[in-house]
Amino acid sequence: YVRAEYPLAVKRLKIALNQAREYGLLGKNIFGTGFEFTITIKYGAGAFVCGEETALIHSMEGLRGEPTLKPPFPSVSGYLKKPTNVNNVETFANIPAIINKGADWYASIGTEKSKGTKVFALAGKINNVGLIEVPMGITLREIIYDIGGGIVNGKKFKAVQTGGPSGGCLTEKHLDLPIDFDSLTAAGSMMGSGGMIVMDEDDCMVSMARFYLEFIVEESCGKCAPCRIGNKRLHEMLTKLCDGKGTMEDLDLLRNLSVVVKDTSLCGLGQTSPNPILSTMANFYDEYYAHVAEHRCPSGQCKSFMRYYISEENCIGCLVCARKCPVGAITGEKKKVHVINQELCTKCGICMEKCKFHAVYLN
Repeated sequence: YVRAEYPLAVKRLKIALNQAREYGLLGKNIFGTGFEFTITIKYGAGAFVCGEETALIHSMEGLRGEPTLKPPFPSVSGYLKKPTNVNNVETFANIPAIINKGADWYASIGTEKSKGTKVFALAGKINNVGLIEVPMGITLREIIYDIGGGIVNGKKFKAVQTGGPSGGCLTEKHLDLPIDFDSLTAAGSMMGSGGMIVMDEDDCMVSMARFYLEFIVEESCGKCAPCRIGNKRLHEMLTKLCDGKGTMEDLDLLRNLSVVVKDTSLCGLGQTSPNPILSTMANFYDEYYAHVAEHRCPSGQCKSFMRYYISEENCIGCLVCARKCPVGAITGEKKKVHVINQELCTKCGICMEKCKFHAVYLN
């Protein structure tokens, strides 16, 4: 099962299957044993929820990609109601090495409860981005600074989100945390798909939580109310905070609703979707508080709290910004300092973009 939007992956899978057939590893009477085994590629439409095993099975059957309550588990009744073994390709990729080198060799890598290696997609504000394979138990510090080469432009490390869009954000105090299933879960995050997005001092954690909830809302299958409605309300509250309209009551409601969505959703998508909110509220509550009580974004990322101004020293009165402003918020005569009407300004940033004299600034 592979997303149809991954043409390179599909191409390579087809090549591998053709090679396996040529070697006699697939088909009928494999190596004269009478054993028959074939592999067929099934294409998915790209729904994130189809990472959940029952939704994936329904998609393979040509049905809508929605999860179902378990039991029965796929190992008892799965694809076409037959016992089905659902595993990620990363899991299957370990099997040849285990067969060739033995279970003891594989078990010697990693931690006591999390054996072997893990592939991470290292991305974000880090110098060395890309796929890495590391032994379980390695620390975040080793990954970010030794393998990743540290933060871009020497900025200060702020947080790293592990586990994909519904993972939690870990902070500086977690840098020496050993990376394994239990440790990440205990810290409020998860291993998930192996995504690892690094953030620096310029990132707003409230805005980041909203970004991930926006993705979750788009990808929810809509089958259960906690996920379909709850995540929509969570996203609306985060938007309200980023727009400078939040209240202290919203912060309490945000936390309480996150717990309800986590506890009552049908599948893993809804059960983990509040992680970005709960982890950032636990580790960066001061930023949430600043958005509400102090009417400011400490990182300067939420435009609702920012104002565009024109510097008296740099403005030469060229009229370019006034002509380009789509709402006519800038006034001023030629060769005289211009002024921005804050009530009319939509914060589109065109004035700053078009000014050649760096006279427009944010504050």
